[in-house]
Amino acid sequence: MTASHDESTPAGRVHGGEWNAVILSFTYFFCILAAYYVIRPVREQLLAAVGSTQLPWFYAATFVATLALTPVFAGLVARYPRRVVVPVVYGFFIACLLAFIPLFTHQGLLSPRALGTVFFVWVSVFNLFVVSVFWSFMADIWNEDQSRRLFPIIAVAGTAGAVTGPILTRSLVDVIGVAPLLVVSASLLGIAVACIVLLGRWARVHGARRHDAGHEAAVGGGMLDGLKQIFGNPFMRGMAVLLLLADGIGTVNYALVADYSGATFTDAVSRTRFAANVDLAANTLTAITQITLTRWLLPRKGPGAVILVWATVSIAVLAVVVFSADPHAPLIGSMPSVAIALIVSRGLAYGMAEPARHSLFTRVPRSVRYKGQNAVDTAVWRFGDTAIAVAMNGLRSLGVVTAGFAGLSALAALAAAGIGWRLARRVDSDGLVTKTPGAAS
Repeated sequence: MTASHDESTPAGRVHGGEWNAVILSFTYFFCILAAYYVIRPVREQLLAAVGSTQLPWFYAATFVATLALTPVFAGLVARYPRRVVVPVVYGFFIACLLAFIPLFTHQGLLSPRALGTVFFVWVSVFNLFVVSVFWSFMADIWNEDQSRRLFPIIAVAGTAGAVTGPILTRSLVDVIGVAPLLVVSASLLGIAVACIVLLGRWARVHGARRHDAGHEAAVGGGMLDGLKQIFGNPFMRGMAVLLLLADGIGTVNYALVADYSGATFTDAVSRTRFAANVDLAANTLTAITQITLTRWLLPRKGPGAVILVWATVSIAVLAVVVFSADPHAPLIGSMPSVAIALIVSRGLAYGMAEPARHSLFTRVPRSVRYKGQNAVDTAVWRFGDTAIAVAMNGLRSLGVVTAGFAGLSALAALAAAGIGWRLARRVDSDGLVTKTPGAAS
């Protein structure tokens, strides 16, 4: 099936038998993104307090933790069916959230620096796994045609949750403090688990893949299959490189904004509020993009065109930072150009590139949907974070400043445009990608 074939499919139309599952998927994604964005500003203010030069250590610890957990997840999906694995993953993160509460309420249990490090690593792992598992689950219950029609709609739910999370944090942090925010996040994850159970029941009866042999069974294979697939399959290598390039944009912008926040705001509450404002602006842009451009473009032109538009706009906004006289001077309201670049690039990355990228995984075997996709979205992503943060510190020692980092990010966006376009064209022309180590149909 090619992109041109889908031009006859009405963009974003939900068929009659899909409504219940779309509503459940919408609620599921809303809850996990809201849960993450409720606690994300807490992580951001801890980072801003120590500065982005500490990012290599934070990212290295996150990468090690992610690398250790990726084979564990692969082992779970190899041995247990989907209806067991997915709720167990979310249950684990709910338990961890509740376990952090005493560390925030009793200052003597852990030093502020140690708490900041542990919480940064945990939230970073939490973010990658809960979102990666969501998209693996979506790719497993919807087929390729449905993904092009419905993923832009479902992605709006995540953005709505990502907008709601910072609003909740901004509204509640001055009233209830930091620790109770963890309870709010855990409650949202509990609702997501209920949606998972109901979606599993729907897929067994009504899902497009219900006639596929073993569509819900354990995937089989070994714990290291996901990592092997990245090296053994050209499509998966390309997906890994695409994600690394996108990470090169996001991590650089993230570090520059963290430095701005730490230099501008002197207390935890103001840093948390600023981080929430940046998240709110970026996530609002994501919602607008998903509802308008992505919802129209993805079903008609396919994921390659969507990735190309995202990369082009990212290059343009990064060019503003490169040629700005003072990237830290306010341009819109109190936002400097580095913050605007982060807002626009992140907003379009989640509003356009992510639905397009994940739609490609509907064309691969189940083992790749759960193992390979999870390995790319967790271990590869955090490897990129670590490598980029270390490289930034090295370039700083050579005298590279904000404009130089923005220029390098623009080059990464240009490369991502070419790779994303080629990957999408390959899937459109070749169909299902089947030859990969550890893959089961």
